[in-house]
Amino acid sequence: MKLATVCYITKDGKTLMLHRNTRKGDIHEGKWVGIGGKFDEEESPEECIIREVKEETNLDIKNPKLCGILSSYNFKGADWMIFVFSSTDCKGELSSCAEGTLEWIPNEELHNLNLWEDNKRFLPLIDEDKFFSMKTIYKGTDKEEITLSIH
Repeated sequence: MKLATVCYITKDGKTLMLHRNTRKGDIHEGKWVGIGGKFDEEESPEECIIREVKEETNLDIKNPKLCGILSSYNFKGADWMIFVFSSTDCKGELSSCAEGTLEWIPNEELHNLNLWEDNKRFLPLIDEDKFFSMKTIYKGTDKEEITLSIH
């Protein structure tokens, strides 16, 4: 199982999202996603998300909050465990990202974006400050079976 992190950074009623629109064949091509990526060797989830946010956005986040854990099976042939974070404390000048276009999206418009189905389900939980555990099983292209536990 591969390990990754994702963070949803909010500021002034907007969430920083990454539109994966620059690389052909990208597994997230055309989707809007949070900021994050894979673990480096011997990293904790917190260390990973702080590093990934800095690398992809040039922003420094402090005290990222663990909001949930997503177990994703057979996603493009791989199994993933993704630690989902949020942050409201970021500093720095937003830079461009090689993986796509970074954009601050008004929170009330997030549901209009081309999101993965599991993201549509857990984003409101982050806003409601509810910890979650979610299991997604991919069957073919985008067809999914989703199990959600809210704590």
